[in-house]
This record gives sequence, structure tokens and C-alpha cells, in this order.
Amino acid sequence: MKNKVFIDTNVMLDLLGERVPFYESIAKIATLADKGQIKMVVSALSYSTVFYLLSKFEDSEVVKEKLRKFKVITETSDLTDKIIEKGLVSKFTDFEDALQYNCAIKSDCNVLITRNLKDFRLSAIPVMTPDEYLKSLKNK
Repeated sequence: MKNKVFIDTNVMLDLLGERVPFYESIAKIATLADKGQIKMVVSALSYSTVFYLLSKFEDSEVVKEKLRKFKVITETSDLTDKIIEKGLVSKFTDFEDALQYNCAIKSDCNVLITRNLKDFRLSAIPVMTPDEYLKSLKNK
């Protein structure tokens, strides 16, 4: 079975914002997705958040073009009423993280990639940083 990885908003921002020192690892993961070796999934919520943050530093049309290119190599997990309800009753302390997590579960992802590991302590699926995920692939 092909790895299906959920990309948290902070990691998506690292990639599209080319944030050093985090960019290189997520760029390698994105390349794997582009080659069809893994599936990347991202929440619909992440698109608006990333657009908002990046457009503070870049022209909004440039940001939209980055999002269009990113969308080609990812699947989008919809933010549904059911996911919002699960987020509202979850034991996650951060509501946005609860939404992200429930999007990952709904999309049958087998790993969640984030730089905020502590926020996903309650996860039923493995949670890794981009570097940890890349190392796990080498160990297979």
C-alpha cells in the first residue's frame, strides 16, 4: 500500500514559503508525491491559512499560483460538519490541530507530518516531522 501522508499547515507553509531550514525536507517529500511514490493529503482549511500568511510577504497572485501547483500533487480533505463536531468534542487542546487530525483520519492517512509533535500527542496514527518521515522511508 502506498504511503498516504497528511501534511499539517505549518509544513505546507514551510514548503510554499520556502522557509529555511525546514524547506529541504518537505521539498523531498513533495517530490515523492509528484513522482507518485506517496500520496499527500492536506486539509481545505490549510489553503486559506497559507494564503493569508504568505500574501503578507508575497503578491497574492504569486501565492495563488503556488497553491495551484501544490494542489496538483495533493489530495484535499474537506472540512465537513462531522469533522468540526469531532474537533469540538476532542481532547486536543488546539482546535485547529483537532480539525487537522480529524481530516487526516477521515482521509485514511497512515502518518501525519507536522513540526508540532506535542500538539498531536493524542493521535492514533504516527506523527512525525518531515525529517523523521524521510528517515523512516530509508529504514524500510
